[in-house]
Amino acid sequence: SCMTKHFNKYSILLVGRITGGVATSMLFSCFECWMVSEHMQRNGFSGSLLGYMFGLMYTVMYCVAIVSGLAGQFVVDAAPFGPVSEGSSFHMGGKCAPFDLAIVCLVIGMVLILALFEENYGNAEDADGQSATMMDNIRSGVRLLRSDRRALLLGIVVSAFEGSMYAFVFNWTPALHSETTPPPHGVIFALFMMACMCGSSAATLIAEWVKPTMRLSLTFAAGFLAFAMSTYAALGGSEEHLRVSFAAFMLFEFCVGVYFPSVGVLKSDIVPEEVRGTVYNLYRVPLNAIVVGLLLSDISMATCFKLNALFLLAALASVVSMGPPTDFDKHSLGEGGEKAVGEQMPMSVANSKDSCTTSTSKRRAAHANGGDQV
Repeated sequence: SCMTKHFNKYSILLVGRITGGVATSMLFSCFECWMVSEHMQRNGFSGSLLGYMFGLMYTVMYCVAIVSGLAGQFVVDAAPFGPVSEGSSFHMGGKCAPFDLAIVCLVIGMVLILALFEENYGNAEDADGQSATMMDNIRSGVRLLRSDRRALLLGIVVSAFEGSMYAFVFNWTPALHSETTPPPHGVIFALFMMACMCGSSAATLIAEWVKPTMRLSLTFAAGFLAFAMSTYAALGGSEEHLRVSFAAFMLFEFCVGVYFPSVGVLKSDIVPEEVRGTVYNLYRVPLNAIVVGLLLSDISMATCFKLNALFLLAALASVVSMGPPTDFDKHSLGEGGEKAVGEQMPMSVANSKDSCTTSTSKRRAAHANGGDQV
């Protein structure tokens, strides 16, 4: 996917977008499913520690993203963009350089995964003990969405918020465009990632007192405010409104930082292990439809921000409709909001594993067709 960015041929770039879509789907499903199964099933760690693990994971990820943004800006400025030879369709330097740097990072990640990750298929058998096929997994995932109201509402939450997030990704660059002072996109991206890191750290710090559904409700309300400010700035159309746009974007990126560790805990609670990977990818179908619809429709930037704000209102209504805390919230938070992690870790882990096993058994009885391979 990164290599295709060097060519100015549409067909090659289209292949790059297809492979990039596959990679994005794997990024937001396989790794999270692997970690949840490794944490809860294989190692039997306390459920209350899962939220901390999500917060730590995203905090470290955003730290790396900050460095990546600064490094990307450096390599963009280091060499001019242009064809390798006159008339060649292959280009080097400029805004292609960060993709070359990304290839190096991806190769390092591949080596680390091969060396350090143990294979984890989750629960890869159906109720009869047979290995489930891909169509079995899809049917089980659709059956879950039809029968479990909370799983369906969670799908609306994921599609609405992340669809708005990807639409924002395509619009923040033209929204901050300035004729007088060309914006340093790498530095701005690094600042966005700093806001995300602050949001992820905040979600981890308040996880002991505020359950995931409440954190998400506050996040969606703040995100709605951010897009309302962005709409006002886009309608203004003058360079004086760039500061308003930038402040709104920083607020939204803070919301993104709070969102991912919070929704990760919520998804691990609601979606059964047997169909986790399949359902996570089913959630991405309406998400991609939202993004494609916003990009293909010939609407102004202000209208796009208005629609993003409406999507966040839909996400807010959905998360509020999920109702009271689930058993997972009660296991994660003890009396008065204290974590249910005992002073003796082995006993806490054993208790959590028993409760997790009981919860999983109940879900298997309710959704007796499964077998999702991660």
